[in-house]
Amino acid sequence: MKTQASALTDDFNDPLITIEEDEEVHEEDLWFLPGPLEEEPDDLPPGPRAEPPDTAVIEDWAKAEGVHAARLARVAGRLGALDDRLLRGPEGWRHRLALIEAADLSWFAGDRVSADRLALWVSMRLSGAQDDPNALARVGWAVRRLTGGPGPKGDLAAFLDRRDPENIENDAERFEDRAGSWLDLMTAAAELHPITRACMGFHLWNLAGLGQHGDQMEAAVTASRIAASDGSGTIFAPLAMGGAGGLRVSGSPTERMARWLDGMNSAILTAMRTLDDIEAWAGRAENIMAQLSGRTPLALRGTFSEWPLVSAPMAEAVTGASRAAVQRNLAWMEASGLIREVTGQGRYRMWKAASFPTGQ
Repeated sequence: MKTQASALTDDFNDPLITIEEDEEVHEEDLWFLPGPLEEEPDDLPPGPRAEPPDTAVIEDWAKAEGVHAARLARVAGRLGALDDRLLRGPEGWRHRLALIEAADLSWFAGDRVSADRLALWVSMRLSGAQDDPNALARVGWAVRRLTGGPGPKGDLAAFLDRRDPENIENDAERFEDRAGSWLDLMTAAAELHPITRACMGFHLWNLAGLGQHGDQMEAAVTASRIAASDGSGTIFAPLAMGGAGGLRVSGSPTERMARWLDGMNSAILTAMRTLDDIEAWAGRAENIMAQLSGRTPLALRGTFSEWPLVSAPMAEAVTGASRAAVQRNLAWMEASGLIREVTGQGRYRMWKAASFPTGQ
């Protein structure tokens, strides 16, 4: 009979080698078996309990809002006055302001689309050989979003006209995920004033991975809609009219908030002066054109109230009048001092509403 020691030293693959059941096997002899796990003492100090990053970000912007509370109240009051004026005014005023804002934003974003090129593109989809079709498409998108449609609160991808490709890899960072993170932050900051949330969202746009196109226009248009989300007359809050100093990205949240409020204040005042001018022009044009009959004079007056610059083909397309009627009425309006030609050329001419001297 084999002993326990001989059984362990022989070839363990031999099926004939066994250990007798009646022999006692001591636990200390089975040195090759794993022993019981010993619980190591937890001598490490507890780590810092950091706040979630979203909370810290929102707190920084809440402090900035508190520092500039008085200035924020003044800007919000002026935005409310603009909202009330647009609510009582004709629809064309909103469109005019949206065109001006989109053109100014294009210069801020580096596309540099002039007001006359933008008017031709939006009204008739006309572009020249020197025009960048991608830039025109971006500015055209801005005009659409500044004149109506659902805001960015619900579906940011639909608002931006951006979708993940169907063949995106599983491990790739999806746009919907980045957009969802940004929207969650905006929702968590619901207690902040809409103007503050707009400023915060604009400055966190690139950090959220939403600005990979190198285009700040999307961020600015989205922020302008958020800032005016409590209004019913104005669809967007002006940010770039008369300069886009408030959109400069540098400094702490408090410094950025100060520039944002100053820029908004300047843009709102520019928008109000624009409405003052066009309202005065519309009233004088109505009196002077009262002697004219037909629908074309009335339609042209509305066109010049809605569009900063108008060409004859544009007027024909917008009013639905014949070319002869449009050209005849444009000539009459120019001779009467209501409009003036701004291109100084014989072809592709464009007109704008002429301002009146004080007291005339």
